[in-house]
This record gives sequence, C-alpha cells and structure tokens, in this order.
Amino acid sequence: MTAADNMMTGAEIVLQALKENGVEHIFGYPGGAVLPIYDEIFQQDEIEHVLVRHEQGAGHAAEGYARSTGKVGVMLVTSGPGATNAVTPLQDALMDSIPLVCISGQVPTALIGSDAFQECDTVGITRPCTKYNWLVKDVNELADVIHEAFRIAQTGRPGPVVVDVPKDIQFATGRYTPLAEHMIRESYQPKVQGNAEAIQAAIELMAHARRPVLYTGGGVINSGDEASRLLRELVELTDFPITSTLMGLGAYPASGKNWLGMLGMHGSYEANMAMHDCDVMVCIGARFDDRITGRVDAFSPNSKKIHIDIDPSSINKNIRVDIPILGDVAHVLEDMVRLWRALPAEKPSLDDWWRNIDRWRGRDCFAYAPNKDVIMPQYALERLNAAIKDRDAYITTEVGQHQMWAAQFLHFEEPKRWMTSGGLGTMGYGLPAALGVQIAHPEALVIDVAGDASIQMCIQEMSAAIQHNAPIKIFILNNQYMGMVRQWQQLLHGNRLSHSYTEAMPDFVKLAEAYGAEGIYCDSPDDLDEAIQRMIDSPKPVIFDCRVANLANCFPMIPSGRAHNDMLLPDEANDEAVATAIDAKGRQLV
Repeated sequence: MTAADNMMTGAEIVLQALKENGVEHIFGYPGGAVLPIYDEIFQQDEIEHVLVRHEQGAGHAAEGYARSTGKVGVMLVTSGPGATNAVTPLQDALMDSIPLVCISGQVPTALIGSDAFQECDTVGITRPCTKYNWLVKDVNELADVIHEAFRIAQTGRPGPVVVDVPKDIQFATGRYTPLAEHMIRESYQPKVQGNAEAIQAAIELMAHARRPVLYTGGGVINSGDEASRLLRELVELTDFPITSTLMGLGAYPASGKNWLGMLGMHGSYEANMAMHDCDVMVCIGARFDDRITGRVDAFSPNSKKIHIDIDPSSINKNIRVDIPILGDVAHVLEDMVRLWRALPAEKPSLDDWWRNIDRWRGRDCFAYAPNKDVIMPQYALERLNAAIKDRDAYITTEVGQHQMWAAQFLHFEEPKRWMTSGGLGTMGYGLPAALGVQIAHPEALVIDVAGDASIQMCIQEMSAAIQHNAPIKIFILNNQYMGMVRQWQQLLHGNRLSHSYTEAMPDFVKLAEAYGAEGIYCDSPDDLDEAIQRMIDSPKPVIFDCRVANLANCFPMIPSGRAHNDMLLPDEANDEAVATAIDAKGRQLV
C-alpha cells in the first residue's frame, strides 16, 4: 500500500479496518450520523450488511453470530436513539463475555455538547456496559482505534467495545494504518499462561480428593475448541464428575458418563448436591454468580476451591478460593493434563463418591406428571430433543421458564450450539440471536425456544429473517403467562398474580403469515411429533405456537436465600409448607 493509497476518508477507513480484521457480516440500522459509512457499504461487496428492524436486534444478532462462531460480532448504529437502543445488548454481552464491536455514528465534533439533533453522550452512557470505548476526534487515529477495539473485544475475558465516530470524521480524509502496523496498547496485556506453582498445587490437591467435582462455565467455550477437547480429556483421566453453568453447556457432552447436568437455581439435584458435599471443587471459566452459589455463606462449605479464570476481577470476588489460577482456560488445562499424566497411578478411590452421586441421580429431579390431554412443556422439549438429536442443531432461547426447561431437557454434545442470555436475562434475546446464528451457518437448523411473552420483545426481527432468507424456527411454549414471573408470584408472593397473565395475545399463526413466514399451531400431545417435524422440514422461517399447560412450574428450584442442599423438587412442590418458602422468621424469601 503506497502513501497515496493510505489516504482515505473516515468512512473508507472504517470499512478497510473491518475487512482487515476478518469481518464478513455486520448487523445494523442506518441513520443520519452514520450515512457516510453506509455509503461505503453500498460500494463494496466483501462485507454483507444484515438490516435488522431495531438496534437491540442488531446487538443480539451479533451476539448469536459471535457465540456460534467464536468470531467477533459487529453492529453498526446511528447516534442518539440508535446508540441508546444498543445499550441492552452491550450489557448482555458484557455479562456473558461475548466479543462485540459496536460502531456508532455521532454528530459532528463541532456540535458535540450542544444538544444537537440525535445527539447523546454515547461514550458516557456505554462506559459501564463495555470493556472499553472511544470517541474518535482525529481521522488519522481511526484505523488504530478500530484495530485495538477488535483486540480488546476478543482477548482476555471477551466482551463488547464501542467506537463512536462523529460524522465529520467519517467525511474527513486521513492516513490509514494497516493492521500489521497497529501499535498495541501496553496497558492491556491479558495474562494467558497460568502460574506453574499454582497449577502444580491444584493438581496435588485434586490427586488427593475423595469427593471432587469439576464446575465449568462459559469461559471454557470462549477459550476455543481446544479448551473443550482438553476438558474432556481431563475428565477421562481423572474420572471426576462434571457440572456446568447455563453458559457452559456443550463444553462437555451431555451423553458423557461423568455428566451431572447443569447446576444452580434450576439445575439438577445431583449437580447441586455434589457441589454442596464435595471436598475439592475445580472451577474452570465460571464466576460464582448468585444463580450458582445460592446462599453464599452455605455454598460448598467443606471444600477446597480451585478457580481458573482469565479475568483477575472474577477471582475472589464472590467466593474466596484456596488456589487461584489466572490464565486462559486452554493453556491451563493443557498444563493440568500434562501434570496429571505424570502423577503416580495410586490415587484415592472415588467409588463411594460415585455411589452417592448415583443415589442422587435416582431422585429423577426432572420428573413431571404426564398428561394425555395437555402438552406439558417438559414433554414438548423432550420431543423436540428427540427430533433433533441426530442433527447438528443450534439452539437459542428467550428468557424465562422455557429457557430453564430448554437447559434441562435439550442435550448438547458440542460447544457453540447453545446461545442464551445468562447474566442479564434479556427477554427478546433469542429471535435476533437465532438470526445471527443462521447468517453465520446458513445451512444449519437454528431453533429459538421462546415464551409467549418474551417472543414479543423483538418480534419485528421476523421481518429481517424473511428479507435475508434465514429459515429460523421459533418454538414458542405458549402458557399465556410470563411463566417465571407467575411461578415466583405463586411460590413467594402468596399466589398474587400481579400483571403476569399475558392478555390480548396475537394469533401467532396469523402473525407468522403476515411476515411471510409459516405458522404452526399444536395443542395435542398426539399431534406434537408430526408438527415438530413439519417445523424442521419447512424451508421458511417458522413460528410454532405450542400450547402447553398454563400453570406448570419449573423444578428443581433453589429458592432465593437457600443453600444447594435445600432444593424444591417436583415431588415436593405440592407441599404448601415447602412451596410458600417461608423462612424461620415468617418472612417470604425474595
């Protein structure tokens, strides 16, 4: 590239920098402050722009794209309301460690601070919900900033970044800095190699464990496919039982003999009991959030804890650990596997521990009462799982009961097949996330497991799916309630169902047809398999209205304020004294 070739407009610099960073798709919505960039998009065909119908949808689509590929998701929004609409997916990506680059337009630099049309303090607003953000005031710095944005988004603990570009900077001419000449900021250098002494101490502690458990999270998946492979190898070598957070499903196969299922508030009985009773806990790429720990002072009280994480702020933040290991999961697991192989063959027997686990498994904690007349939501997901078990399907979800049932009843054998909003719990996430997954994997089967309330949060993205020939399948468990809200109101608020009944619902079949998609309705268990197969076989986007039992509750459940060994199980749910979850002082737990 000659010196003359290096001179470009700011808008050209943006596109060139995106291409150099390997971007193939952008999810966005145009507006006045970002039109110069859109003009450049029009004049090239290397990057495909996916037009969404709302900026929140752009962010969630970019999240789904990133989560299912391991690449950085990119969203493009205009100033003012465009940027503020991006806040929800930015915070969602921050909490769930999703690499996201958001490029936002801004009013011309001379108007910043004047309350100009569609102006807002984008950098100020997004500072708490990003890893880093920039307001670019010099066109000659624009390329460097974009290169650094991609590096920060995808290294260390992944997360979202924002690059705010004023309109006059997009028009201005400046020097383009190629990626090869990019100067990396020395202030941000994530540590990837774990401390050798800490890893050795961890292996020695694990080697003497009699009741060990591996507790894994989304950090395993973020670390790449090699991390998942090494995790599986470690499980095979140690014969340790393994559980996972909501975000970590698929890192270890659900069919594996050591799999305990998901743990936490709606996790399996065996996973939660193992976490409570273990003597050595190895936390790998998880952060001890409140949905996992339950009551902190009663969390796994008798265990020694090892914590592997690339984010130094996550270590000892919620739970004090005995052996902290700061580093990338794949690097640390590689060292652990090597050191374990070098250990003497004699180790404590785990037979008694596995007998305990088998006894807990015998409780069949996901059991539910079958019904010949009404589709139980658990049954709907069992049948969906049976229909897709031989397919390499990608699943997204909205947020609520259906999300937890999906985590319980859909079985994932590989990483990057499960996309859900974990930390922020964003209703409306699943449909646009499915769009992003489908754009990344055009030939794959992509299903959004939804609730009748959540699906309406971002329903407009059905239009984007139609426009971009993305045959996503929306599988709605329609119970005519905000199901999880209703469940908490029933169990914890004296059954006072305040505004959780979703009245004035649309006819989802007609709504699908209005968008140009296919609508399917089913309310009979006998017709369910055929209807699911019709959904799968359809070449078009589908909205499947699956009418399920209205008042079914999601169990097991650890009520807020309870410990892992104090769960509500399905066979106990009819006991009013338990279901009302009143504490010793007569106050409802919240």
